[in-house]
Amino acid sequence: MITVVIASYRYGHLAAHCIESLLSQTVSPSRVLFVDDGVGDCEHLPGLYPTVEYVLRPENLGVVDNFQDMLSRVETEYVLFIGADNWLRSDSIELLSGATTDIVTYDIVVTGELKDEILTRVPGQTQPYLGDFYWDREAQHHGSMLYRTALGKEIGYQNRFVNAHPQEDWNLWDKMMEQGASVASIKEGLLFYRRHRENFLKYDPESLAVKELDLN
Repeated sequence: MITVVIASYRYGHLAAHCIESLLSQTVSPSRVLFVDDGVGDCEHLPGLYPTVEYVLRPENLGVVDNFQDMLSRVETEYVLFIGADNWLRSDSIELLSGATTDIVTYDIVVTGELKDEILTRVPGQTQPYLGDFYWDREAQHHGSMLYRTALGKEIGYQNRFVNAHPQEDWNLWDKMMEQGASVASIKEGLLFYRRHRENFLKYDPESLAVKELDLN
């Protein structure tokens, strides 16, 4: 019922942790797709985790085209994208498997060497949590929200809107909301969002006054 797409861009040194978090789920996802968008640092993974399906691109497509292509490969009712530098709690797919709405969102645990960035980026939105930070995302989007595949394909990541936000997941969420998508929230920190030196998104302290969250 659920396909998980793991997206990597310069995350080859961290990707095994993400893959292991999917393989150790209490309820397995129907399919795990892994994509390296043209960096070439993930060639070791198929030998380690042969049950995962791989797309190791020879050239970089960029986030939007990469995500659009991977979404086109999904055949299950629901899909979840996750950055290869992040990971899911081991009961996440079990909890998400009961989905009946168009979108299911859930909370985030912000962790990693540079986790303190989140305090500047979204001041007042997180709470200390076991040495990390807990981010309540009830009824709010993020890049690893679960969504109905057919609705996602209808809108598409490549459908860029006038004056749209640069984050592809926020655009997708906004368009889903415009079409009256139903949303459920799980009040659990299921996604561990790692802030580290090789994050694809680098934040300028002078331009941190934004509400978006892209987890890739």
